[in-house]
Amino acid sequence: MEEPKRVKPYAKPQGERRGLLLVYTGDGKGKSTAAFGLALRAHGRGLRVRIFQFLKHQGARFGEHRALEALGIPIEGLGDGFTWKSRDLEASKALALEGWKRAKEALLSGAWDLVVLDEATYPLRYGWISLEEFLDTLRSRPRHVHVVVTGRGAPEPLLALADTVTEMRKVKHAFDLGVPAQVGVEH
Repeated sequence: MEEPKRVKPYAKPQGERRGLLLVYTGDGKGKSTAAFGLALRAHGRGLRVRIFQFLKHQGARFGEHRALEALGIPIEGLGDGFTWKSRDLEASKALALEGWKRAKEALLSGAWDLVVLDEATYPLRYGWISLEEFLDTLRSRPRHVHVVVTGRGAPEPLLALADTVTEMRKVKHAFDLGVPAQVGVEH
């Protein structure tokens, strides 16, 4: 057992308020879920939110798509699904590059307060999107724009640039016990 804290464990930060870069990475579940939770929090506070998913296909209708669309939060699939299901990796690369153009435009426009780049580490790791261009775009965005980047194996230069990095670590997973994905809970 632990006693509840009775004294605030930190001093209030005095730094400037500005757009933050958050990275959710690691081999555990919850990276996208955390990003969507942050998107809901931001939307609830009146921030303009846009979400891009680099692996999900354009017509994807997963639970997050249905819920976010119902709330008026734009979410756009930019890919063609998991790479191991792809029939043509060159076509997958072309989709990632075209999607990156749209995401980059949104980041630099200043029209959005929070831009989520879900699954963006994958096209970076595959060399489909230039890491240097990606980082330059993040550095060049308007000062008020918050960005969340998710995906396994986030490159070190991205981690170095980020304001906040959370690494999701699997402790235990039902899939390893032979339990299939559950609709509405995980996929």
